[in-house]
Amino acid sequence: MKLPISNVSRMISRTCSRVYRATTLTLLLLAGLDANSQSDDFARSVPGAVIETRDGPTAAELAAPTKVVMLGTGNPIPDARRAGPGIAVIHRGEAYLFDVGAGSIQNAVTARYQHDIPSLYPSQICCVFLTHMHSDHTMDYSELAFTLWWRRREPLRSWGPKGLKQLNEGMYAMMAQDTALRLSGVQPIGNPDGYKVRTIEIVPGIVHEEDGLKIEAITAKHGDIKPAFSYRVTTHDRTIVISGDTAYNEELLELSRGVDLLFHEAISDSGLETTTEFWQNYHRTSHTLATDLGRLASEAKPGLLVIYHGLYYGVPESNIVDEVKSTYDGEVVLAKDLDIF
Repeated sequence: MKLPISNVSRMISRTCSRVYRATTLTLLLLAGLDANSQSDDFARSVPGAVIETRDGPTAAELAAPTKVVMLGTGNPIPDARRAGPGIAVIHRGEAYLFDVGAGSIQNAVTARYQHDIPSLYPSQICCVFLTHMHSDHTMDYSELAFTLWWRRREPLRSWGPKGLKQLNEGMYAMMAQDTALRLSGVQPIGNPDGYKVRTIEIVPGIVHEEDGLKIEAITAKHGDIKPAFSYRVTTHDRTIVISGDTAYNEELLELSRGVDLLFHEAISDSGLETTTEFWQNYHRTSHTLATDLGRLASEAKPGLLVIYHGLYYGVPESNIVDEVKSTYDGEVVLAKDLDIF
């Protein structure tokens, strides 16, 4: 019996669809097994929940070179692979964080063990510098301040724009029940004031110096968000610039000339073209187009350009690297969470 051509076509289509689904499922399972295997290996190599205390950095930490760890490379849009923006500079056994987006403190815990950096254990983190007060850069501020606050050897210190002290007061009010219950109960409290953050609201200039480390802030161009800051970190062995959120900025270009590492946000040119005129106008005054970042880097000539906090609007993430490379022939990478430089 001959089947109508239309029936044969449908049978072939169904068969191909089943084969495609089976092949896809197999590939996903294999990828999942590989990822799970790596995850299981890492889980077996670290302790479970442990309390970490220390009197200060060890001799090995004091002698180690300056490192930079990506605690979060994402943007305001929830992302299963990227935490909100956060960068940790590790110098002489202390961790200096720049922004604390959602998920960045859990990544700090992971990085503490994955990269063997004791100063990234949350209650050991000494310092945080905020670029501006947008929520995607501050969501984990309270998690950092209140994780094991009663065991802190020293209070958390923070620097940032005007409004940071108000953020502190709101955080204290939000957590008032926690502090009241712990302080009035039978729980041993090593440091009753451990939740209180020592805060400095900054202006452009050198905002912090200690133990061979210098941190300088300049004004970022983040639309109508004022103040907003970019930072330059100078240590005995490295120079580092962290852009925060900013449109193309000549002052940032000057700050970045010849640095070892330039960490800079970017928005994909091709991704931006898919948005409405309203969003295009907004982003052009608040963020840096990938091609403009390439032009900035061509002038600044950093040792390595690291893109983070990217905005893609549905285009492949690789587009943003290609767009930067269209105007820049130096070394450039798109950072992932937990990368170390």
